[in-house]
Amino acid sequence: MKITDIFATVAPETRIPLPCVIAEAGVNHEGSMDIARRLIDEAAEGGADAIKFQTYKAASLASRDSPAYWDTSKEPTKSQYELFRKHDAFWKNEFEALKKHCDAAGIAFLSTPFDVESAHFLNDLMDVFKISSSDITNKPFIEILCDFKKPILLSTGAAHLHEVAEAVEWIEAKGNKLALLHCVLNYPTADENAALGMIPALKRHFPQHVIGYSDHTLPKDMHMLETAVLLGARVLEKHFSHDKSLPGNDHYHAMDKEDLRHFYARLKNTLAAVGELEVRALPQEEPARRHARRSLVTARAVPAGQALSAADLTWKRPAHGISPRHFDEVLGLRARRDLPEDTVLTWADLDRA
Repeated sequence: MKITDIFATVAPETRIPLPCVIAEAGVNHEGSMDIARRLIDEAAEGGADAIKFQTYKAASLASRDSPAYWDTSKEPTKSQYELFRKHDAFWKNEFEALKKHCDAAGIAFLSTPFDVESAHFLNDLMDVFKISSSDITNKPFIEILCDFKKPILLSTGAAHLHEVAEAVEWIEAKGNKLALLHCVLNYPTADENAALGMIPALKRHFPQHVIGYSDHTLPKDMHMLETAVLLGARVLEKHFSHDKSLPGNDHYHAMDKEDLRHFYARLKNTLAAVGELEVRALPQEEPARRHARRSLVTARAVPAGQALSAADLTWKRPAHGISPRHFDEVLGLRARRDLPEDTVLTWADLDRA
């Protein structure tokens, strides 16, 4: 799926569609182009529609005394500045090379810009801009990104509804297409804190926009992403690693290509079970419709010419005769022939008075 497809105007859904999946590589390349290319290849092998990196310079992103907001037992670096400085070597040339590798691998390239300079050179490489939850209140930066006239993916982590609504107003004023990604900014997010109920809540508050989910729970059996799709998420983003056992950074709550494969297999089975989003009898239920429903049946013998009363009627299986829905219409009709007790009535048995 092309990531821009999610923004297409479509008729009301008759089935839950497969989501657009973004493998969030972030800076799990840890400064190695070989690892970055491996991440691209494995995300493509796993079936992701896009892979997303992060583009920043520590000096323009965080002050030197910015404290950690992650689990320091997993990533011991206690300063944002120090952590970001470890992974900010990739810049224009590296991302241009990674874009070419994505094209060859058949997967869309994305990277979240965290400053104006990177936004300008990334604009030539991407069809969509991703805005981090951390920038949801950054009005000037949001407006600059909107001026590139491309669709926006906006994560809503750690935001109250009024803050989301404010950011939506800024983007709508610029006329960009928009997808809102529910997100919990807690690394890793405990399952009980995933707050997936915010997905239908966002759909209710912002029905004109695409809704998605950016996940920070441990991958386990990937059921969080599956549940998110059932709740209405049409874009999924999850951190991606080539080796989940690596220490630090975003490896410990990331998925890998095998997790992705497992997710797709499980989701396809689940969506097949969900089926069409409409109420109807299935062809497989036709025997039950014919044999388990009821017909009007004589409760006692009725001689030819006698008008039927309620006391003459009962209802029994199968549904080969007149449906009980016609009970009121049958009352007062006359028996065309002698009707023994337990006769399954048909319209051929009856005459009007």
